[in-house]
Amino acid sequence: MTTPHGKVLYIIVCAAGPAADVGKLVTMAQRQQWTVQIIATPPALTFIDVQQLEAQTGRPVRSQYRTPGEPKSPRADAIIVAPATYNTINKFVQGIADTYALGLLAEAPGLGIPVIILPFVNSALAQRTPFQHAVDTLRTEGVHILLGPGEFQPHPPSSGGDRLDAYPWEQTLKVLAELRS
Repeated sequence: MTTPHGKVLYIIVCAAGPAADVGKLVTMAQRQQWTVQIIATPPALTFIDVQQLEAQTGRPVRSQYRTPGEPKSPRADAIIVAPATYNTINKFVQGIADTYALGLLAEAPGLGIPVIILPFVNSALAQRTPFQHAVDTLRTEGVHILLGPGEFQPHPPSSGGDRLDAYPWEQTLKVLAELRS
């Protein structure tokens, strides 16, 4: 396990199509001198290559709370949730902390840790009132949700697989750089 140097970025990965390519975001973040800690929702573990991400980051992929004897992960200076699912966004706004990833998210705004969310949802889910309410509420709490023109645009149902190459990973780091300047 590598010892963190400088700034620490948690990347929370949810079970959605782009998750298999989260290594792209890791590479971009490392080029900007971030130490990256991958946190996967339990369902996301089947979407990602855990061994490859551990080799890339030099850190274990976490999906569960640590046991009392395990070392703590370094404290995050920022959190990116990408891809973020409908389920995770709606649970986050309600303060539900039934997974390690959601527990971290629930606490982050109160700790002053910047949170940037890059959704991956279809248009049927994005137009639902609970989702729109979640986005609006999280934005009022200072959470940056990259949803709209020039950011993530919801795709028609059953067409997400056609949009994986266009997923705007780089937008998260642009927002993060703006927040830190």
